[in-house]
Amino acid sequence: MPVAFGFSRFLNPSVNRILPRLVCASSSSSHAASSPSERPELPGDLSGCGGFPAFIREGRAEIFADESNSVFYNKAQVNNRDLSVAVLRSFISRRREEHDIRLRKVCPSSSHDEAGSRTKIPPKQHADELDHVRGRSEDKALYEETSCRAPKVLEALAASGLRAIRYALEVDGIGEVIAVDNNEEALEACKKNIRHNGSAASSKVVPHLADARVYMLTHPKEFDVVDLDPYGSPAAFLDSAVQCVANGGLLMCSATDMAVLAGGNPEVCFSKYGSYPLRGKHCHEMALRILLACIESHAIRHKRYIVPIISVHMDFYIRVFVRIFTSASTVKSSPLKLAHVYQCTGCSSFHLQNVGRINSKDKRNIALPNFSPAVPQECSECGHSFVMGGPIWSDPIHDKEWAASILSSVHTISAAYSAYAKISAILTSVSEELSHAPLFVSLHHLCATLKCTNPTIAMFQSAIRNAGYQISGSHVDPLALKTDAPMSVIWDIMRCWVKLHAIKYRPGNHPGTMILSQEPKLQANFSHVPGSLVARKSPRFVPNPEKYWGPKTKAGRQPKIRPMDNL
Repeated sequence: MPVAFGFSRFLNPSVNRILPRLVCASSSSSHAASSPSERPELPGDLSGCGGFPAFIREGRAEIFADESNSVFYNKAQVNNRDLSVAVLRSFISRRREEHDIRLRKVCPSSSHDEAGSRTKIPPKQHADELDHVRGRSEDKALYEETSCRAPKVLEALAASGLRAIRYALEVDGIGEVIAVDNNEEALEACKKNIRHNGSAASSKVVPHLADARVYMLTHPKEFDVVDLDPYGSPAAFLDSAVQCVANGGLLMCSATDMAVLAGGNPEVCFSKYGSYPLRGKHCHEMALRILLACIESHAIRHKRYIVPIISVHMDFYIRVFVRIFTSASTVKSSPLKLAHVYQCTGCSSFHLQNVGRINSKDKRNIALPNFSPAVPQECSECGHSFVMGGPIWSDPIHDKEWAASILSSVHTISAAYSAYAKISAILTSVSEELSHAPLFVSLHHLCATLKCTNPTIAMFQSAIRNAGYQISGSHVDPLALKTDAPMSVIWDIMRCWVKLHAIKYRPGNHPGTMILSQEPKLQANFSHVPGSLVARKSPRFVPNPEKYWGPKTKAGRQPKIRPMDNL
């Protein structure tokens, strides 16, 4: 007998308890967000317990379940929503600190509180962020704009409104939350869910029926936070989104079209994001950098630029959190933050070259077009040709200090996050990543190219550090190794490893054979370096909590039908 695809997950008694649960409302329910008198009267036959249908509870919010799939909801995105709540809490706190700095510069006497003690200065922040407190007219406008009011949030693609409701209920100090959707059925569901969550949600969340692109274009620089979480690509919304964010505001953006961003359809990626992806172990990090480069390209058209806070690949999508500032002078250095990638078709060695360069003889520090490619026609390691990808974002994709601060906050109130284990693992990995090392290599792929046995990760990391370079893991892949060592050093280390662990000679022009035919210029030292591996007190990668954990059917479509035997 055919059954709906994914139905078996409701029959599984071992479903992880940290996930959003389907519960029936009853008169004795103690966790409802509103009293029974505040619940809306629902038309039709209510087959749920106590006369009400099933609810979905996530965080402090509770929404009506929609079994018809007319309004999109994906419980796998609980990781996305929990991480967004954590970043938003941190942003509001950081925004308050920055306001105190501006206030002290404008009124030095305000640097003391009523008791006469000096207020605490926040940690060193991004230099470009602090440039906005130096007395220019645009800085004064920013100061006046953000001095008193609570941050205003826009959820541009609201659907059921769950995310907007969670922001209103769980983030202290938040102001008005505008939930926009162009689907009437989704907006009605959003309104019902807002009313169901009582006065706390109704007083802050305001639903609007509108096209998100038009709404953002008609509200320039009005919102301190803009959240874009589309089903698929966010490319169509980016130009209006970067204009909608207030100066110094936060843009949170997701992309779920990973087949496009990771190299499955490079021509589609170029048409949407203006960049060519390359296939490889690092494709998911490259997807992050393509999205950041795309947001930057839209921002600089309006004399604005981005500063990434956190950029993560999680489950089946990527999510970036960036601040947007206005500065016509800083925009001119944007080519220095973008790079083309040259990747060998044989050994997959990659090299980056910035789009722009600085002329050291010019005191204005204006970015000029870069010189000819930094790689020869053929790879110096294996003799194969290169393919060019990008441009991608080559600057750091995380603010490690900010990530560590968010992680500390998450640990403090871990009970507030349903997906605590997942977001804690990701933030831990992010806070340990090497900042100035775009993309990464995979130790297993290096050994597969040479057809040799694998050294341990600790040995490889020690060899890199003994050679005078830095190395770390990555949140994208448990086997990833990010390092500032050039590919020539990495292959020399592998040549030295093969000398110690001989392999069978393979004739021909195989990339591994060509690489091993050269003598290493660097003599690798595999002796253990203290601290080469970070103490693993907490996991960096956690398994999916249940089967079929991933993207769900788009709203309005019915689940696929599969035979019972295939489930």
